[in-house]
Amino acid sequence: MARSAPTVPYKPKPGEIPTNPGVYRFRDADGRVLYVGKAKNLRARLSNYFAPLHTLHERTRRMVMTAASVEWTVVATDVDSLQLEYQWIKEFDPPFNVRYRDDKSYPFMAITLADEAPRVLVTRNRRIPGARYFGPYPKVWAVHDTIDLMIRVFPIRTCSDASYKKAMATGRPCFPGQIGRCGGPCSMKVSIEEHRAIVEDFVAFMAGGDQRFTKALTARMREASAAMDYEAAAVYRDKLQAIDAVLNKSALVLAPDTDADLFGIAEDELAAAVQHFVVRGGRVRGVRATTIEKELDITGGDLVDQVLQRTYGNASGADIPRQVLVPAMPDDAADLEEWLRGRRGKSVTIQVAQRGRKAELMKTATLNAQQALMLHKTRRTSDYVARTQALTDLQEALELAEAPLRIECFDVSHLSGTNVVASMVVFEDGLPRKDQYRSFSVAETTDDTDSLYQVLSRRLAYLDRPEENDLPAPDPTADEAVEGPVVAERRRPRFAYRPQLLVVDGGKPQVEAAARALRDAGHEEIALCGIAKRLEEVWLPGEDYPVILPRTSEALYLLQRLRDEAHRFAITHQRRRRRRDIQSVLAEVPGLGEARIKALLRHFGSVAALKRATPEEIEELPGVGPKLAASIHAHLSGG
Repeated sequence: MARSAPTVPYKPKPGEIPTNPGVYRFRDADGRVLYVGKAKNLRARLSNYFAPLHTLHERTRRMVMTAASVEWTVVATDVDSLQLEYQWIKEFDPPFNVRYRDDKSYPFMAITLADEAPRVLVTRNRRIPGARYFGPYPKVWAVHDTIDLMIRVFPIRTCSDASYKKAMATGRPCFPGQIGRCGGPCSMKVSIEEHRAIVEDFVAFMAGGDQRFTKALTARMREASAAMDYEAAAVYRDKLQAIDAVLNKSALVLAPDTDADLFGIAEDELAAAVQHFVVRGGRVRGVRATTIEKELDITGGDLVDQVLQRTYGNASGADIPRQVLVPAMPDDAADLEEWLRGRRGKSVTIQVAQRGRKAELMKTATLNAQQALMLHKTRRTSDYVARTQALTDLQEALELAEAPLRIECFDVSHLSGTNVVASMVVFEDGLPRKDQYRSFSVAETTDDTDSLYQVLSRRLAYLDRPEENDLPAPDPTADEAVEGPVVAERRRPRFAYRPQLLVVDGGKPQVEAAARALRDAGHEEIALCGIAKRLEEVWLPGEDYPVILPRTSEALYLLQRLRDEAHRFAITHQRRRRRRDIQSVLAEVPGLGEARIKALLRHFGSVAALKRATPEEIEELPGVGPKLAASIHAHLSGG
């Protein structure tokens, strides 16, 4: 009788997991919560984690194997599960859930509505009781400029609480009031009730009601001019100019009655950047950038789900717009809409911006997110001081004799155990040397540690063959240089330089496999370490416990960049191989040339979609008739 595929020992027994909606938590042996998730059907969702280990995504498998138990809580509705998931993620900060890092603390404009005489101020504190916030703004001076213009139209209080109390107690105007910079009751020009009315107009204008105020001021200016009250007309004219100046700072991008939040997202396998555009009255009133570290492999819809929970979890009803525009719809969009409606008190719709001006604004937000993601990945590499500090910190943490000026990092990638490839990336003086990157094909292997041993053995063999390092001939093992300039008659050494440090992607098993390769090759003088994904533990050979580097450490950031770059490069090579493989198969189809092969792949978008296509769907491509479509389908299906 065949044995069942291996899974984890704490897998619940059949029938134990309920089919109700609920929230689940994975814990490690010490009781720490590693991951929190929600499900419409707990049994269906959790069964995905307890599939045979070799079928799980690498990062999911690491989480499941790190955990020692799983528990769940049944709730009444899907909306309840969404709310409980958000609360638990905030409470436990699980290391395998997506982790947010705002690029910076943004300045906001705040109106302290809970005060007797509300004032407007610039602040980064989002926890002022009863305050109404607008922004965020990119710079502090941008908030001050807006306030300076706004108080010309809506003269509300700007002085400190101490100045206000002193003025109200003595009956003497506060100093900002004496010079015309404060319009509160402390200026002795308005009552508390009159000031409150002006504050309400201020808030209404900032919330998007600019058309009403512009029309009203224009009408008053014309009435004053017709009555030959030119002094009053000039006051209204100056107020209109101030309003125009405020509006010109944020161009009209959507219809004037549009209140929406738009989220542009750019992501790769390990991280994502989010650009949140706050649109009120059709104008972009604020932009916030957030960087996300993705702990597990999640879909675009799941990422949007997490972003919306994070954005609106602590938001007041006034901060939630009528419309939320996203790049991909989450599976539980209806539940999220109900959750947002409960917080706002009015209906909220979640939509994908597909056409028109909203789609154009989404492209702008996405482009900004792509640039932010690139900056997030590379911002420290251009800083010479940071690079030097990283190498020094790494030398001390790993107890090396010298700073590792040349570091090589290795990663193994595969598709369900097949198409195994490995990558080698090279950093010199803390910077990537893409012309020296290499990729390896692994024909036969038992697991990732065996693959790593094979690849390192092949790489280390070149250290003992210096006479071959300058040969331009291709490597007989089919190892490839996928990136970097291609130069005719290249004489550049391939593996000429000896690294001071080898880094492997993985924990103790991977490090021990790499150490065995160093021993067998006779090169134990080369330092070695491994960085375990997501828990960011640094493992050394022969050690029972990892080295824990501070999260803010420049050395840890360098190791993360090495690991991420090796992972990206391995996946890039794997995709190119799969593309070459499918092109080779298609090239065998009579009557199918290179141009049509490219057109097929472009039309269907992916190899998987092309393989799933029926002959009729293939026939829809211009220039492909029924006979050719049938031949293509037969070749791809193995018929």
